[in-house]
Amino acid sequence: MIVDSHCHFHLLERPDSADAALEEAKRAGVDAFLNVAVAAEDKDALIAFSERHAEVFTSVGVHPCGTGADPSAEDLAAMADHPAVVAIGETGLDYGAGPGDYGWQQARFRRHIEAARQARRPIIVHSRMAPADTLRILQEEGAETVGGVIHCFVEDAEIARGMLDLGFYLSLSGILTFRRAEALRETATGLPMDRLLVETDCPYLAPVPHRGQENRPAWVQEVIECLAGLKKTTAASVADRTAENFFACFPRAQSAALTG
Repeated sequence: MIVDSHCHFHLLERPDSADAALEEAKRAGVDAFLNVAVAAEDKDALIAFSERHAEVFTSVGVHPCGTGADPSAEDLAAMADHPAVVAIGETGLDYGAGPGDYGWQQARFRRHIEAARQARRPIIVHSRMAPADTLRILQEEGAETVGGVIHCFVEDAEIARGMLDLGFYLSLSGILTFRRAEALRETATGLPMDRLLVETDCPYLAPVPHRGQENRPAWVQEVIECLAGLKKTTAASVADRTAENFFACFPRAQSAALTG
């Protein structure tokens, strides 16, 4: 079984791309998907897409850089009250704009963790150029009580250990295949397979050999094959293990898959 644990069907370039990309991925052998929100305004469209496609789960939340509505923890938790919504996020910290005051992002991140606690959903964490603060806030907010995944993980072994110690899963993206990602590949080689997920982050971060193109959920296969090479095992083994991990990380997806 193959699961793309983090994609954005609704952010593909053409209005008809979501359904086409889903069918393409299914033909390529991908079985399940987590379609991740980046804005509160995404909620209705993402839930509607999941209602049409039982193999697509979704989340609710506001990206760290989001500029739209900024719901309270209580409102976020209420937004998650739908069977297709298996997680809160993506949330976290993004310091990619350079030095500045990111207190507002940190406050938003804390609200999402509280929302996850109220909704009894795990969180999807985005962390860009902010590993120490991301880990610190997760620790301070007791995020081990909600669990979740660090999506598009690119940090070193020390940060990985801190996240793993909180019970979080680590999701590897197409970055793993990039020519200059030697350090990430070295770290990934030492990570425990029972705590890893794979993702595309479609439409971003297309893996080798598709660099420069709009990423597609079908291409999660490239991440799986790269990880299999690092772990000296088969792609099928990596696919099955990461799919099992996905359903352990997002138990409501397991329930929906069993009843769908």
